[in-house]
Amino acid sequence: MIKNKTIVLTGASSGIGLEVLKLLYAEPTNKILAVSRRAEEKLGFVADNVYVYNADVSTREGVDKIFEKANEVFEGRKIDIFYANAGFPYYEEYNYTNWERILKIFETNAISPMYTYGKYLHHLDGREGHLCYTVSAIGQMAVPGYALYSATKFALNGFQQAMRWEKPGNIKMTCLYPIATNTNFFKVANPVEFEWPFPVQQPNVVARKMVAAMEAGKKYVFPSTLYSFSKVLMGVCPPVRTVYLKLENDKLERFKKKLKEMHK
Repeated sequence: MIKNKTIVLTGASSGIGLEVLKLLYAEPTNKILAVSRRAEEKLGFVADNVYVYNADVSTREGVDKIFEKANEVFEGRKIDIFYANAGFPYYEEYNYTNWERILKIFETNAISPMYTYGKYLHHLDGREGHLCYTVSAIGQMAVPGYALYSATKFALNGFQQAMRWEKPGNIKMTCLYPIATNTNFFKVANPVEFEWPFPVQQPNVVARKMVAAMEAGKKYVFPSTLYSFSKVLMGVCPPVRTVYLKLENDKLERFKKKLKEMHK
């Protein structure tokens, strides 16, 4: 059980973040700054040890304000755990030119957590701290239909790999690699209904494994046993990977056909 910790959690109002929040605030000695763009609207039900704060993590100003707010609500105490969980996907055929659309997903999913590392490093000023990221299984294997999302998560995965060598000894890092999770993630990815990737896991299961890993100080969390097994299998037998990606690409082809029929 994580106890008596000051914790910042982004992406706290839905999905994995919300399930993690529930587990953390169940321990009344924890103090949690729960952050999302609509946190004050969505998190009115939470406990007295939760401070709800609206912020857009896709901007430098948004991240800076989170640290300022944490200093206020934690009364100058250091942030024991900073969990940069916020992120969002696109599900689409990447066949367009839209600089702003590309930039937005990179700002949220990759640039923001990278910038957060530097802010947290200076905030700690040599004191012990624990930085957590939600990376994604898709940050290790790109999937058709998620080209830009995959790219952001590959970037974050590469960043955390380098930081494990560069970071000072006072900072621990825990990275989560969930598979497709049954949350609003897929509703955000595209307003048109589409087939989800296989397999799908429940967010409460992912959250329990992540919180347990945070408590134990583990470096990596792979909440799906099937994914862990499949990584080994695909490494030993590459055609399995090809077949899987072919099946996921077939889903994208069906989605593209659906869109064409809708616009006839």
